[in-house]
Amino acid sequence: MNAGFDRAQGLAALTKYNREPFHLLHALTVESVMRWYAEDQGYGDDADFWALVGLMHDIDFECWPEEHCVRCVELLKDVNASDEFIHAVCSHAYGQCSDVEPVHPMEKVLFAADELTGLIGAAAKMRPSRSCTDMEVSSLKKKFKDKKFAAGCSRDVIRQGAENLGWELETLMEKTIRAMAQSEAPVNAELEQIQASL
Repeated sequence: MNAGFDRAQGLAALTKYNREPFHLLHALTVESVMRWYAEDQGYGDDADFWALVGLMHDIDFECWPEEHCVRCVELLKDVNASDEFIHAVCSHAYGQCSDVEPVHPMEKVLFAADELTGLIGAAAKMRPSRSCTDMEVSSLKKKFKDKKFAAGCSRDVIRQGAENLGWELETLMEKTIRAMAQSEAPVNAELEQIQASL
């Protein structure tokens, strides 16, 4: 798998169009989660590609939310992104604002984990620790069932994502919590560095 560009180029493009801390944190979080999943699913040799797709998947959302997964094609071509990379990015919003279906296991993981990272992040902020490192699946399931909590995180997409992977919802939750917990500290540290440089 070949992205066509490296992380430094990707981060420069991402921060050109994204300045809000919330969006930058989401990009860095999904990047780290995708790297974790690449190793977990036996695609360690492609971990950089998986991670870079995670970093760049919402590149167009802050500036062009109404053109999400449309404008990104142009932005990604500007950094010489490969066709397979662009397909992967566009597939994460399949059925919402994209007709590009996730086919590769990496694309299915991104589709499933993207919304879930938002829910986990919101749930973590409600904990005394303000962290997901001590979060249990049972606690997350309660938040998942409360439709008023983090209402912007689509439960239907998360359920569909687990189904696409052939996993139980609890398996997706457990894995994604572990992925986020492992990288929480370095992600927060990098976000501070990025904000300081903007």
